Amino acid sequence: MIKIAICDDETNIRSYLTSLIQAQSCPCEVVEYASAGDCLADRREIDLFLLDIELAPSGLDGMELASQIRERSTMTQPVIIFVTSYERYVFDAFDVGAFQYLLKPVNEEKFAQVFARAVEQITTNRENPQKGPVLTLQSANTSKTILLDSIYYIESCDHKVVLHLRDGQFAYYAKIRDLELELQDQFFRIHKGYLVNLSYVAGYSKRSVVLTNGERLLLSKYKYQDFVKAYLHFLKKGAGL
Repeated sequence: MIKIAICDDETNIRSYLTSLIQAQSCPCEVVEYASAGDCLADRREIDLFLLDIELAPSGLDGMELASQIRERSTMTQPVIIFVTSYERYVFDAFDVGAFQYLLKPVNEEKFAQVFARAVEQITTNRENPQKGPVLTLQSANTSKTILLDSIYYIESCDHKVVLHLRDGQFAYYAKIRDLELELQDQFFRIHKGYLVNLSYVAGYSKRSVVLTNGERLLLSKYKYQDFVKAYLHFLKKGAGL
């Protein structure tokens, strides 16, 4: 059973989306909300959110709602699909880890395709629950979730970032400075081109950082003192000091 929440301030849109969901072969439980406040007030576990972006003037909009949903989800992160009339929000949607972005009026065939992929991801997440904090990113119109503990370091390269993982690499279009802000509790920017996972630092000198996988990365002389402070703080935090 897939648990789905629809948040839209228009009754007819909520009803239409519910009818589209009911037309799919997957067994679902659907709950509707007319505002972000109503949605957040209900603490039940939801697998999939269908959110309008421009909700009624009072209260939060869909983007702010999505951010709060992300913050309060302590277990598996739900799938979020935005349903809106405005294309201009597409990149903002990716910032909150949206799985997909559907334009109104919603095409039935397009909805069925996106819904099937969303259910597939939800099923995968249930079979392989995430252990620890994750990075949710958007690439090639699909959403991907990566455990932070699986990332050795992140490299900036030709308008892309390359995630150097325990089991390979993954590249997508993003700015390393945005990731630096998002991941600052566990990662540190040691150079304009490198963001390292402090969990995998094996040693360092004034010129480089050595990771537990044996790789040696250049450490900027301008970053050295701040890196040492950040790394020692990270170690103390991990030790509960």
